[in-house]
Amino acid sequence: MTAAAVELPDVDAVRRRVTTVLDRFLEAKARTAAELDLPAEVPQCLSDFLASGGKRLRPLLCVTGWQAANATGDLAAVLRVAASLEMFHAFCLIHDDVMDDSDIRRGVPTVHRRLAQQHRDGRSGSAADRAGASLAILIGDLALAWSDELLHTAGLTHRQLGAVYPLIDVMRSEVMYGQYLDVTGTGHSTPGVERALKTARYKTAKYTIERPLHIGAALAGADDTLLAALSRFALPLGEAFQLRDDLLGVFGTPATTGKPVLDDLREGRRTILLALAAQRADIAQQHVLDGLVGSPDLDPDGATRVRDVLEATGARTTVEAMITARYEQALAALEDVPAVPGTMATLRRIAALALERTS
Repeated sequence: MTAAAVELPDVDAVRRRVTTVLDRFLEAKARTAAELDLPAEVPQCLSDFLASGGKRLRPLLCVTGWQAANATGDLAAVLRVAASLEMFHAFCLIHDDVMDDSDIRRGVPTVHRRLAQQHRDGRSGSAADRAGASLAILIGDLALAWSDELLHTAGLTHRQLGAVYPLIDVMRSEVMYGQYLDVTGTGHSTPGVERALKTARYKTAKYTIERPLHIGAALAGADDTLLAALSRFALPLGEAFQLRDDLLGVFGTPATTGKPVLDDLREGRRTILLALAAQRADIAQQHVLDGLVGSPDLDPDGATRVRDVLEATGARTTVEAMITARYEQALAALEDVPAVPGTMATLRRIAALALERTS
């Protein structure tokens, strides 16, 4: 199939079609569970989680990468691969919420909190919480397994499978290493900016932007030149995405972000924002950071004091400038991407969404 013969859906159409793939896949899983008399809440829980929100950014980038490489092949197969990335993202988020002991995701209780409440009868509070965490881990494990199933039932050619599987493997390893860096850095003395940037690159930049673009482009037979050019766009944009997330985690509005603004500070997540503040803080400001960041008892008044330090040290302003600089770097890199011209507008729109997002 030539590029001219392929219908290229727009951003909103990609989101709708990927959601349809996920819905149909989980409906089939629900039917199988019913036939085997297995817990129907398992596929329903994943369905509810996927329906609760999400930007479908990784599927969108996968399809855009395919378009950038001349969009050869079956769009339905590409959409299924894109849906597998969203299912893998669900696995990451569900496990992340368990590790962080988070209460809210996308404005609703996290999966482990909902399952704890659902299975509270006959259990003590602590036992119900433990059950909820255990069940959520299993739900996340299934999301990982089902992301594989979506991929290997997409009808890909032997060439496509050979090109995509190594990228899937490295993406999964990268995000696990990034998460490991995040967990080991949380609750300890503030690391340097370089350590925080490395965590952001592996936890977010590669997994959110670079690898989905690579996977989509590989489906259309992209060469190393295009993949390298896409990386020059993706990595600074992915870092900007994580930097924006760091700001929203402290300065965001819960009604918009869908999660509390105390979580990151209570957990003591060592972000670039906090690394910069620690570098610049005077003795009194450092006392505030040491005494309040990472405290499980942090209250709104304490969080305000921390925010005041982040403002007074210029850390917030610097992070905003870093976001803008990386956004501009990503846009400049687009000038050298040897891709189908029509995809440039989509990549610019995605870059703007990452820069301007409020959730």
